[in-house]
Amino acid sequence: MSERRTTPGRWSARLSGRGETAVIVLVSVLATAATMFWSFQAKLRCGGAPFDALGRSDNWPTGDPDAVIPCYSDLMYLWLGRDINTHVFPYIHGGITSDGTLFGGVVEYPVLSGVLMFAGAVGADTDTEFFTQSALLLAPFGFAITVLLASMVRWWALLWAATPPLVLYSFHNWELPVVATAVGAVAVMAWGASVHPVNRGRRLPLRTSAVIAAVLLAIGFCLKLYPGIFVLPLAAYVLTRGAGGARMVERRRDARGGLDWTGAGWVAGAAVVTVVAIQLPFMVLGFDGWKAALSFQSRRRADVDTNSIWYWGLRYLTGTGDTYHSLVSVLSPLLILTSFGVAMYLGWRRFDRVGTFPWIGVSGAMLAGFMLFHKVHSPQYTLWILPFFVLMKVRWPVILTYLLTDLALDLTIFRLFPIRDAGDPLPWWIVTGVAGSVWVHAALLAYLIVTLPRTPLREPLASRVAARVHAATDRESADAPRHPPRNAMAKGSS
Repeated sequence: MSERRTTPGRWSARLSGRGETAVIVLVSVLATAATMFWSFQAKLRCGGAPFDALGRSDNWPTGDPDAVIPCYSDLMYLWLGRDINTHVFPYIHGGITSDGTLFGGVVEYPVLSGVLMFAGAVGADTDTEFFTQSALLLAPFGFAITVLLASMVRWWALLWAATPPLVLYSFHNWELPVVATAVGAVAVMAWGASVHPVNRGRRLPLRTSAVIAAVLLAIGFCLKLYPGIFVLPLAAYVLTRGAGGARMVERRRDARGGLDWTGAGWVAGAAVVTVVAIQLPFMVLGFDGWKAALSFQSRRRADVDTNSIWYWGLRYLTGTGDTYHSLVSVLSPLLILTSFGVAMYLGWRRFDRVGTFPWIGVSGAMLAGFMLFHKVHSPQYTLWILPFFVLMKVRWPVILTYLLTDLALDLTIFRLFPIRDAGDPLPWWIVTGVAGSVWVHAALLAYLIVTLPRTPLREPLASRVAARVHAATDRESADAPRHPPRNAMAKGSS
């Protein structure tokens, strides 16, 4: 009887909460619309009539040299040189020449990004039309990311929706789809872990949530590679049985070995099967073209346009000859793998201390290591790391410094390229802006490698993923002892 009396109050509170959430989502979406529209207008200035015979705008590549935000965009750049303008379906008919030039529709991106580029060019006759159609394809992913972030951390979503990176990079390259897969994986895990309002159990079993998240991460791998590295910490999270898993591992140790090796195997297997299913048609229909994209990336050198610590650091010691490129080809993958190992080790230490493997923090730390040591560090990669600033309680000085430095980098590096190409001397403020920004980012990324595994999540995401429900309501706990020890029952009821 008493439960019936409280039900209207519960419904009122739930509706009130939904109303506030709707306001947060609406404001965040409007902010996203404003920043992405600004981005579109800024980049559009590189295009427009008149056009040459290949559909390249005469305004390319500088547009208005006095504009505050440089108009350069990879979307418009890719129009020529990869048969996008001739509407050749990617990878199937092409390859790579001995000097590293791609031909026959091959683009230097994973296959799903290549397919999106092909879709953006359908019906387009100029670089400006290609840019506009590509922007229309990308925009829904930007909105989806905002909605997912707002649902997980509420007003903190504005850190994504209303800050400079979305203005600078929304339509700079094909980043929004891959970021959407990474954020979507976190959202699936959070929603699956939340408590069902009726049966008070998990909405989805841990294994089920993780398999769906792994599929999303595998799709991201086929877009821009980096989400694939998150599968390892996600599998470790399932292996250790999720939130508060240390207690469950210890309780089950005598019965079934404690750690959930089967669940972790399902996560890894789902990712592998998804990647194979996506890649296999391209491998079968055009293996040479599919392989050419990989060969292009393996041959890519750490030059000025790759914007990495190698060019702005190591080359001062070795020059840019064969020694430099040989060292980079060895040190870059070695240090990336080392950073992955450090992140996993710190995550496991955190599991020993608090009882939950911090898969989101470890994923962010691994991404920071990848961004720090890779041969290529394009400015738009800020969109990769930004969701971790939104989801986790990263210190404000770190966030502010990273974003301000990123702004300085964007405003200088895309002015550096046309001056360099013209053979003119580079102004000191451009060199200082680029090199200084690279090294500030490097220091912050190194800091994130060691701190993100122990950085807490923001609310309400933290409460959702930390929620533990009674074992009887969790399908994955069906193999737990039907009558647990008396002291365990007492602890569960307290």
